[in-house]
Amino acid sequence: MPVTVTLDAALARRGMTGKQLAERIGLSETQLSLFRSGKVRGIRFATLARMCAALDCTPADLLGYAWDPADLDE
Repeated sequence: MPVTVTLDAALARRGMTGKQLAERIGLSETQLSLFRSGKVRGIRFATLARMCAALDCTPADLLGYAWDPADLDE
């Protein structure tokens, strides 16, 4: 999958834990953990916006993208 989740780096830059972020944005720790591990296939823009607001960042700070032509075979 060419999209990667880089939320852990954003949390570290802010000195915040996943639990603190989950509480601030009204998300369960389980849901946030699934996102952090890359086990979810989608995220609502509203949730992404709340994460960005809480971490004072942009979506590009939470997600990465690395093109690999082999991904077209998936």
